[in-house]
Amino acid sequence: MTKLTGYTSYADAQRLFTTARLWELFDGNRDRLNIGHECVDRHATPGRVALRIAHAGGQDETIGFVELAAWSSRFAHWLAAEGVNPGDRVAIMLEPSLAFYAALFGAMKRGAIAVPMFTLFGADGVRLRTQDCTPTLLLTTPEKTKALAGLGGPRIVAADAAFMAGLAAFADRYEPQTAATDLAIYQYTSGTTREMPDAIRHTHRAVVVVMNAALYGTGLRPGDRFFCPSSPAWGHGLWHGTLAPLALGIETGAYAGRFDAERLLKALQDYGSTNLSAAATHYRMMKNTGRISDFRTALRKLSFTGEPIDQETSLFIQDAFSTSLCSMYGTTEIGVVLANYPGAPDFTVKEGSLGWPVPGVEVEVQRPDGSRCEPDELGEIKVRRHDAWFPTKDRGRVDADGYFYHAGRADDVIISAGWTMSAVEIENALLGHPAVEAVAVIGVPDALRGLVVKAFVVPASGYATDDSLVAEIQTFVRNRLSQHEYPRLVTFVPDLPRTPAGKINRKALRDQEANSIEQQEKA
Repeated sequence: MTKLTGYTSYADAQRLFTTARLWELFDGNRDRLNIGHECVDRHATPGRVALRIAHAGGQDETIGFVELAAWSSRFAHWLAAEGVNPGDRVAIMLEPSLAFYAALFGAMKRGAIAVPMFTLFGADGVRLRTQDCTPTLLLTTPEKTKALAGLGGPRIVAADAAFMAGLAAFADRYEPQTAATDLAIYQYTSGTTREMPDAIRHTHRAVVVVMNAALYGTGLRPGDRFFCPSSPAWGHGLWHGTLAPLALGIETGAYAGRFDAERLLKALQDYGSTNLSAAATHYRMMKNTGRISDFRTALRKLSFTGEPIDQETSLFIQDAFSTSLCSMYGTTEIGVVLANYPGAPDFTVKEGSLGWPVPGVEVEVQRPDGSRCEPDELGEIKVRRHDAWFPTKDRGRVDADGYFYHAGRADDVIISAGWTMSAVEIENALLGHPAVEAVAVIGVPDALRGLVVKAFVVPASGYATDDSLVAEIQTFVRNRLSQHEYPRLVTFVPDLPRTPAGKINRKALRDQEANSIEQQEKA
């Protein structure tokens, strides 16, 4: 019987999809399964490319399935020699590279739990996560080992040339012994703190679940040359950009280092990429180069996730690449639930919509009392899970044709350039600066990033509220949290609006900002 990867139409997806048929795409079964085997070892035939990495500096790195199988096995053996046992956590804080992928898949082959971490985290950001997941060791760059020297907790190992040379002494084959229900990955959402949920704990069978998104959210099919520039420290770059394509034996592209849109465009051209999944900001930055027409690409499928995209960018990208730009919507906790079915010849993409539910998933927009909203009535997007409705904390609507639309977050999380950031986390970091007496943080509209972080700061007495203090505060937060996680806008105010209970009223600040923007537009 033809596997699900052999069909591309929306009609076939609805007619043929079953969870059981997803399992047909794998060697393992509901009892025994290992992500390292499914994504790497079973595809290890000579000449078959697994990854192409575009480094920000201009160099390209190609990793074959045979090479990745060997190095990840060596890493698994090294973990065993170092006393790292199944179930232990292994934190990996590296840019896409042979060392990163060898560690990621080697840890899972060993039966340990891989914990990818964003390379721009400062010491506080790393400490919060290591205190939460208590890894046995943390693999990072030589530069980071120095910066994290006083961290405490895990043993910190530098993934330098000497380390890789040492790995070469270990055997290049390793037989995984994991159950499908064993834990494989701890995935942190972008901005998690003690005020945010703990790490999402994924088992090895999660690689089967993500196939629903792979088939209908990014439209992955054999023969694609895939590319995802999102960092594999986050859900999009890890699950959709790395694990899903490799599990299907599909070549995937990654981006390492500081993002540059022209570098991405050159990589898409040089690699002959046919399928791109990126954040809305990546597409905006490509548009803003003004140079898309200078590059010849073979792209046939485009998707985005993480945040809505503005209509101007969406229409420009579709015209530039002569194909529809398809939304893929979901969360780290529930996975992808709405999609526009890239590559499906019988699915009409509606501009600005999130699409329709993926097969096997029930989604509704509901009122506060749990009843279903009427067409075009705003409510909260909810997903049916285990006979109950799971709240996404996103507002939305459904039109008369059944297309879903996003209408903003229902809480104080800020999504900027695809990163999900906590207002509370940034406020707490700001309060660590002696010049900040009180502060409130919100997201405000930005043409490039969708939203940017704006901080309303009540200054401590004795400080001059000038541009130099703004720069000092911004640097302070970047060093404590992440390079992307700081207030791009800072306004000094005498006081902050508060609720009757004494809590900071961010909604009042958001309303104030919206009114200010409206007045500027009228002027």
